[in-house]
Amino acid sequence: MSDAVQEYRRTAEQTRRDELVLAHLPLVRHVLGRLLIKLPPGVDRENLEAAGVLGLVEAAARFDPSRNVSFSAFAYRRVQGAILDELRRNSVFPQQILERIALVREARRRLPNPATFQELMAATGLSEDELAETLGAMRLTRTISWEEIQNEGHRHPQSPAETSLEELEQIRLVSQAIEALPERERTIITLYFRDDLRLREIAEIVGLSVSRVSRVIQATLYNLAESLHAKGVEIPLAARWRVI
Repeated sequence: MSDAVQEYRRTAEQTRRDELVLAHLPLVRHVLGRLLIKLPPGVDRENLEAAGVLGLVEAAARFDPSRNVSFSAFAYRRVQGAILDELRRNSVFPQQILERIALVREARRRLPNPATFQELMAATGLSEDELAETLGAMRLTRTISWEEIQNEGHRHPQSPAETSLEELEQIRLVSQAIEALPERERTIITLYFRDDLRLREIAEIVGLSVSRVSRVIQATLYNLAESLHAKGVEIPLAARWRVI
C-alpha cells in the first residue's frame, strides 16, 4: 500500500471522528445535565463538561460501526465514565453536605422500614430541598452508584431465556411500585427515565419549576427504594427502568 493511500485513509478516518464529535456535542451536555441533579450546587460544570468532551473524543476514536451499535449509545457510557472519573478525582461535596449525609444515615438507622421521604425530613430536620440534595449526593458516595449511573437507561433488554424467574419477579415488583405512584410522580419519573427528557423539558410538560421537578425525582426515588426494600427487592433501580 502506497504512502499516499495510507495518508488518505488516515485523513478520512480523522475526518469521520471529527464529524462524530461535532455532531454529538449536545450529548455531553445532556449526560452532564442528568448527573447534575445528583450533585450539590457550585460544582464546576465547565470542568465536568470538558471531561465529557474528552470522553466523547475517546468514544469517536474507539467506535466500530461494524458492531451494529449506534454511536450515541456507545458514546453515552464513555462520556459518563469520563465525567465520573473527573468527579472522583475532585472532592465535590462541601463539609455541609457531608454533615447532612451523616445526619440522614443516622436518622435512617433509627426509623422503621420503610421510612418515607416526609418521615426522613421530620427525623433530620432538613428542608425538602436540603434532603433532596443530600439524597442525591448519597447516591454518588456509594460505590455501587457509580456503576448504576454509568449504566442508567442504556442496558440492553434481556431475552426471556436470559431473564431468570427471580429477575422477572423483581421487574414485576418494580412495575407495581411505579404504577402505584401518584399520577404526577409517575409521570415525572417516566419522562425522566424512560423518555430520557431533561429537567427543563419535564418542567414544561408538567407545569412545575425545574427545581421542583428535581425534588420530586429525588423524593420519588427514595420512596420507591424504601418500598422495594421492604419487599426484599435489593436491585439498582436504574437497571430496571426499562419496565416502565
